Amino acid sequence: MASRFAFDRPRFPAPLLAAATAAGAQAQQAYAGTELARRVSLAREVCPEEFELGKPRLLRLLGEAQVLFEPLRRARRKVPVALAANRQVVMILPGFGAHPMRMRYLARHLERAGHVTKRWGLGRNWGPDPDRFDAIEARLLELHARHGRKVVLIGWSLGGLYAREIAKRQPSAVAKVISMGSPFSGSPRANNVWRAYQFITGHSVDAPPIDAQLAIKPPVETVALWSGNDGVIAPRCAAGRPGERDRAIPLRCTHMGFTYDPQVIATLLTELESTRA
Repeated sequence: MASRFAFDRPRFPAPLLAAATAAGAQAQQAYAGTELARRVSLAREVCPEEFELGKPRLLRLLGEAQVLFEPLRRARRKVPVALAANRQVVMILPGFGAHPMRMRYLARHLERAGHVTKRWGLGRNWGPDPDRFDAIEARLLELHARHGRKVVLIGWSLGGLYAREIAKRQPSAVAKVISMGSPFSGSPRANNVWRAYQFITGHSVDAPPIDAQLAIKPPVETVALWSGNDGVIAPRCAAGRPGERDRAIPLRCTHMGFTYDPQVIATLLTELESTRA
């Protein structure tokens, strides 16, 4: 038998409802003028589908979770490193959101070969701005003067874009630029992180707060490492086109793997050995 009981909804006085509605409208208006609202709008920006063509599929992105098992693999891994006959001074630039310690494993193997590796000196990489670029440029010139020779710039992801642009500013201080999974070619939205990037940095990926023409090759030897297994950056954007880099070297690692994969380390050691400062 159906219940005959009915519960009345609570009825609030009209003045109270009007006041609540007005307060909600004011709160919404206040939020709309905040920095948070602006960044959320950047992250939710409408993007034509063709601008994202080539970005890695979800399965590739999920493959980046392999980094969680890296500490276990690292404990058992042995990476063969031969003593370098052509030792270099290297500055390593981390990727977006990464701390220089993320690059320490890679740097340690380059040091085993006899190369001098240096951090960029700016802590975690939260995106480009004029002051940061001036600091990187000063760091490069300081290393160049201290060691009396040109410096090899190795940049992972966003760090590779920095390396390319800094080399354009100071080509006389740079022996070679090596980018690793860096999206210097094609659409800046052909990746799986541009929305997060815009929210965190507060600027559009195609309107950075510095003067940069990413696809133009620096006037020094420029090598692009890229991977078809990259789950973050479109491989074609990281490989570039002829004329945008001197050489493109395909690897089989994830995007996170550029910081630790033995194949990457071996490739970097080969590149350093062939560098003529």
